[in-house]
Amino acid sequence: MMHPATIRPANEGTRVAVVGDLYRYLATGNETGGAYAMIDALIPPGGGPPPHVHSREEESFFVLEGEITFRLDGEVVVAGPNTFLNMPIGSLHSFRNESGQPARMLITLAPAGLEKMFLEVGKVLTTEEEPPQPPTEEEIHKLLEVAPKYGVEIRLPH
Repeated sequence: MMHPATIRPANEGTRVAVVGDLYRYLATGNETGGAYAMIDALIPPGGGPPPHVHSREEESFFVLEGEITFRLDGEVVVAGPNTFLNMPIGSLHSFRNESGQPARMLITLAPAGLEKMFLEVGKVLTTEEEPPQPPTEEEIHKLLEVAPKYGVEIRLPH
């Protein structure tokens, strides 16, 4: 079934604070017939998720601004602007902004679905000025609780 085109003007789209990062939805599964979701992610210094494994979707990243350190199955890649990375289903990966400056990247999830988890564990921001806050213990606990429902295994360091 064909779905209508999606046009997302600059600074529009649902904005969700997810464990310290800020995700702006460019395309959701509802808009792409479930094929993919795309997110414009602002990762503040120190931001990024813990190591995790997806069992359902490939996840790709395109760094727009700043620098993000990726860890993929034991390999470390420090990625600057215009660097592209794809994490295959089943790969253990994480990313973290280890620089002192904010970073921005596009995240694509294929197929779509994980964007619903971010809505469930994150907080929808209603104003553009509202910055994401560092994650609380409660938010981290909620992520650990909800992730398995979406086929994501979080591997916290021991």
